[in-house]
Amino acid sequence: MLFKSLICWDLLNSVNKMEPVIQIKDLNKSFGDSHVLRNFNMAINAGENLAILGKSGSGKSVLIKCIISLMEVDSGEMIVLGKDIQLLNSDELDSLRAEVGFLFQSNALYDSMTIRENLEFPLRRHWSKEERKKGADAAVKEALEDVGLSHTIDMMPAELSGGMRKRIALARALILRPKVIMYDEPTTGLDPITSREISNLMLSVQKKYKSAALIISHDLNCIKMTSNRVIMLIEGTRYAEDTYENLRKSEDPKIKEFFD
Repeated sequence: MLFKSLICWDLLNSVNKMEPVIQIKDLNKSFGDSHVLRNFNMAINAGENLAILGKSGSGKSVLIKCIISLMEVDSGEMIVLGKDIQLLNSDELDSLRAEVGFLFQSNALYDSMTIRENLEFPLRRHWSKEERKKGADAAVKEALEDVGLSHTIDMMPAELSGGMRKRIALARALILRPKVIMYDEPTTGLDPITSREISNLMLSVQKKYKSAALIISHDLNCIKMTSNRVIMLIEGTRYAEDTYENLRKSEDPKIKEFFD
């Protein structure tokens, strides 16, 4: 019994000492005189869904673009999967991005490509010709099965509904089996039923692949369904951090206005 207890204690210590998959320290980003992010801090643990809640124009999308180095920061530290992204060269950054899935708000599907070709696009960038020959077809089919759209494989994006295009964009984000998935307003522009379906799909993806997720949204229903923790982004700062339910019960006027 003592031996078993020691093993459990060692495992617990091991988990507690794990580095976050994303860690941001004192991040600052301005556009002229507009200070979008002010000494912003956050950490995401493996297998966790962290949501960033803020008003439109509050800097949520700027934050996510900074994390994957689509936008330069003024100052601060960003460690993604154990690597300081500001110290990486272009090849190292490209390799790291293969481990980070990104679901764009606009979906960013290629209209001139079939669904199959859209999903194969990341494989052409990150897999060798031999790897694609052996596994591309199976990878595309599994990704489409994950989002329940196997029958669309030879269709064009224009033939699909908005919700279906969102699912295809998620399938493309999943195809390289990323350790982290970033969702930029995943339910914007969708009706309530489709939004709920996308939120449930995000949960099933997390369950299957044990991936971590950063969810940028102002959709309270999506955040309530999908998040383990929520950060309130107000005036460029991490104003508050807690579970959705605890924040919803807050008496702080700045927090209450999001839930009223």
